Amino acid sequence: MEPVFRALADPSRRELLDRLDARGGQTLRELGEGLGMSRQAVSKHLAVLESALLVTVVRRGREKLHYLDPVPIQEVADRWTGRYGRHRPAALSRLEQSLEGTVMGKPEFVYAIYIQTTAEHLYQALTDPESIKIYMGGYGPESTWEVGAPVRWKMDPDGEFEEVGQRVLEAEPGRRLSYTWHTLQPMHRQMFDFASDEEWEKAARERSKVTFDIEPADEPELGIRLTVSHDGFDSPDSRMLEGVSDGWIAILSSLKTLLEGGRFLDEPA
Repeated sequence: MEPVFRALADPSRRELLDRLDARGGQTLRELGEGLGMSRQAVSKHLAVLESALLVTVVRRGREKLHYLDPVPIQEVADRWTGRYGRHRPAALSRLEQSLEGTVMGKPEFVYAIYIQTTAEHLYQALTDPESIKIYMGGYGPESTWEVGAPVRWKMDPDGEFEEVGQRVLEAEPGRRLSYTWHTLQPMHRQMFDFASDEEWEKAARERSKVTFDIEPADEPELGIRLTVSHDGFDSPDSRMLEGVSDGWIAILSSLKTLLEGGRFLDEPA
C-alpha cells in the first residue's frame, strides 16, 4: 500500500487522476494542458502513478494513452472501511465507477494485469483451445490465428463452435493478438432489457474488436504485463460494452490463475 499512499500524497498527481477519471485515454500533452507544469514534470508524476499501478498506459502507434486504474485505491479503502465499518468517501465512490475497467467518457474497455509467466506462454494460452476451455469456462474462440482467418465462437459449453463474423486482425506471437468481436446474439436479448425492437436491432449491429498487448513489466519481478483493450463501441451505454467489462475481469483473473499454477475455486482443497 505504501506506493499508493506516496502517489496520492501529491496534489498534482491527484489532479491527474481526477482528469483520467473524467476522461480516460489521454496523452501526456492533453493531461498537462492548463496545469502550469512542464511536460517533464507531468511525465515524472505519471511515472509515479504508473509505478503504483494507479495508471495504465496503452501504446497506440506513436502515442501513449493513459487510463485510470483505481483498483489499488479500492483495495486500500476496503481494508480500512472493512475494519472500521465506515462508508466510502464520495471521491472513492466516483473512482469505483471505473473499477471494472470501463473508461468514462470513451466507449472502450482497457484493463492491465501482471502475470508471472513468459510472453510466449501467455500468447499460447490466448490461442490454445485446451487452455481457453479452462479459463473461459468452456466458452470462447477457436481459430488458426492467422491474419484474416475466421474466429469461430462457442456460445454454450455444450454447443458447437459457430461462425459469427469474427476475423483475426493482428497476430504477433509473444507480442499482440487482435480480432473482431461478435455482435449481440439472440440469446443476449434475454440478458438485457431492451425497450423496443428498434433499440435491439441497433445494438445487434454493433461490431467491436478486442486487442491483447503483451510486454515485459517495467519491474521484472512483476512478470509479464497483459493489456486488454476492447473498443469500437457505438456509445458508453453499449450493452456489449457493459457485458464484456464484467466478463473480461473474470476471464483474466482465471487466466492468471492458470498460468501461475494456482487453484481454481471449483477444485477440491
